[in-house]
Amino acid sequence: MKSSLGLRLGQSLTMTPALQQAIRLLQLSSLDLQQEIEQVLDSNILLERDDDDTAADSADSAAETNSPTSSSSTEDTASGSDDTPSLELREDAEIPAEMPVDADWEDVYDDLPIQPRSSDDDELRDFLEANLRRSMGLHEHLIDQARMAPFTDRQAQIAEYLIDAIDADGYLQSWSDLLQQIHARNGASPEECDAVLALVQDFDPTGVGARDLSECLRLQIEAMPARTPGAFAALKIVDDHLSLLARGDIEALARACNEPVAEVHAALTLIRTLQPHPGRPFQAHESDYITPDVFVAKRSGRWVVSLNPEHTPRLRINSHYQGLIRRADSSRDQQMLKQHLQEARYFLNSLEARNETLLRVAQSIVEEQRAFLDYGPEAMRPLVLRDIAEQLGIHESTVSRATANKYMLTPRGLFELKYFFSSHVQTTGGGVCSATAIQAMIKRMITAENPARPLSDATLSELLLKEGIQVARRTVAKYREGLGIPPSHERKPPV
Repeated sequence: MKSSLGLRLGQSLTMTPALQQAIRLLQLSSLDLQQEIEQVLDSNILLERDDDDTAADSADSAAETNSPTSSSSTEDTASGSDDTPSLELREDAEIPAEMPVDADWEDVYDDLPIQPRSSDDDELRDFLEANLRRSMGLHEHLIDQARMAPFTDRQAQIAEYLIDAIDADGYLQSWSDLLQQIHARNGASPEECDAVLALVQDFDPTGVGARDLSECLRLQIEAMPARTPGAFAALKIVDDHLSLLARGDIEALARACNEPVAEVHAALTLIRTLQPHPGRPFQAHESDYITPDVFVAKRSGRWVVSLNPEHTPRLRINSHYQGLIRRADSSRDQQMLKQHLQEARYFLNSLEARNETLLRVAQSIVEEQRAFLDYGPEAMRPLVLRDIAEQLGIHESTVSRATANKYMLTPRGLFELKYFFSSHVQTTGGGVCSATAIQAMIKRMITAENPARPLSDATLSELLLKEGIQVARRTVAKYREGLGIPPSHERKPPV
């Protein structure tokens, strides 16, 4: 076997760290972008929020940022010390005025190192998944406590019946009926059930297993220290005067409880801290709060797109720290400042490129879907990512990143940008119709149907054909299921 040396020429696409950052910022959602900005602000001393309203400071900052001294100082940056991890810089590194974001990540995926997620990101994700998506339910929480309680076998069986009867709010409903059911199952007497219930009511959360609101509040008050201000008067109120409490009649409560008005005020303050529904915190409570990334409004007969200013904070380079940079100084502190300056400019350019790309893509979508904004979902046009990419002269993957997890607020509601893209179906007249428009037609037809004679999928297909849209019954069924509408036999009211 013979070894030899050879020279080979080839072309390959490479991505600078700045371009990698621009692409990564483009595909971030608004929430992830805010977190990214906060992390950069915390780690880079040369970046700061532009919250100063004085024009003089803003002008000074802009002048210092664009000054020859500042520009030349970045050209003299070195690779940096070992303990300043970030972008690797060269002495002849130059920062482009505009940061391109149009590149296909998959083309160079195998050749580029991927920055690992920080441990803070992983810990945050684990916390959210553990506390929001896999939180323990109330019944599971109570069963776990019952297994650790010093119950006899008979008491454990009664406790299981009681816990199973506790509703999602933490209450026991129809106590007398429940006693009869337990007695029929294992012959337990009301006294035995009362004794086990008293033990279950000591479980967490406090107030669980109550048979009414008065008992629920009383259990929580009794669990407090005896010297809690207002506790004695609060017990009187929740036991006998809930109607007066509901009316908020302080003087009537004071007379009924034979307590001073100040004591009643303390009792009311205490009662307001109680949980009338102890089981609520164990219910699925994850909420998705969506704020739009772009706004759409009609001005002078034209649909105009604008970015949400809350998602595009104004950042600038700190003029004080920038003024400390000296071109000829190669000390460790100077290297750190130059490194941070380069990273800050990379980030500002990447953020500006993200906003510009998102605005262009959103404006192009709006121009394509003007009919939807004017007339509704049935006027939605077929649209794919390639159409927007060809219009803007960018890569299709760039459009995909720009529309991922982004939302648009229109006069017709809040929509994800992906909503405006849909496949097309040929019409009998030789044109095309979007799948979204067909779904809107199906929904309209089902809404107007006779409840006694709901429309089948085959009938819907025939009605669509009359409107010039040829769709198979299976396709109608798929669109109907996508709308969450049950089939015709389930929509028919019971006789």
